[in-house]
Amino acid sequence: MKLDLTGKIALVTGASGDLGRVMVRTLASCGADVVIHYNSNAAKAEALRAEVGAMGRRALIVQADITDQASIEAMKTAVEQQLGVVDIVVANAVIQYAWTSVLEQPAADYQGQFDSCVMQSVYLAKAFAPGMIARGQGGRFIGINTECAIQNFANQSAYVAGKRGMDGVYRVLAREIGEHGITVNQVAPGWTISDRDRDKGTERSESYESTVPLKRRGTDQEIANTVAFLASDLASFITGAYIPVAGGNVMPAI
Repeated sequence: MKLDLTGKIALVTGASGDLGRVMVRTLASCGADVVIHYNSNAAKAEALRAEVGAMGRRALIVQADITDQASIEAMKTAVEQQLGVVDIVVANAVIQYAWTSVLEQPAADYQGQFDSCVMQSVYLAKAFAPGMIARGQGGRFIGINTECAIQNFANQSAYVAGKRGMDGVYRVLAREIGEHGITVNQVAPGWTISDRDRDKGTERSESYESTVPLKRRGTDQEIANTVAFLASDLASFITGAYIPVAGGNVMPAI
């Protein structure tokens, strides 16, 4: 038994970012051809394309604004013309901003989180679900959520609001397109170790780790492994799920 994505086309938004790069490498290592979406970091996207090519997989770089429907539709057209119908959509991109209290957080930050979490999810569904449905071979939508959506800690309000809105879209979408064999799930990372931490030597945080049942932070590879699992046939009967990959730091209840 293995995660075999041979013959599949996967799109990862925010693919040039810390988590996105590892997701792309992991999906490609499982056999998928990959669409590498980026917003502004063309150099990292190009380097990632070279890595995927060295694995023997096809890779396409596409720049798009994930908060703009026309931009996402243009990305879909480019992908279908050059690679084909997308099988796996991973919504990973999100707007970054400085966190502060509800009373101090600029209104524009709430709008940015709504646009990059909720509307990105809507626009990706509108763009890519019809092709999956028409082809009749199923498909995968995987949203990257966060443990913060359950924690609701101080200074997280804009991020939590955006990700909770995303959660609503994904759960409803799971019901609406499930009859076509398309699964819709969310991966919710905890505070994850990435190359940024490795470069700075900031992998450890005793205060955070003390709250986690497994007593450590997770890694970018562990997040990517969960994405690859949900993208595979091994997860064919899982849909509508919010799956924390946070070492037990959050535990959704029944």
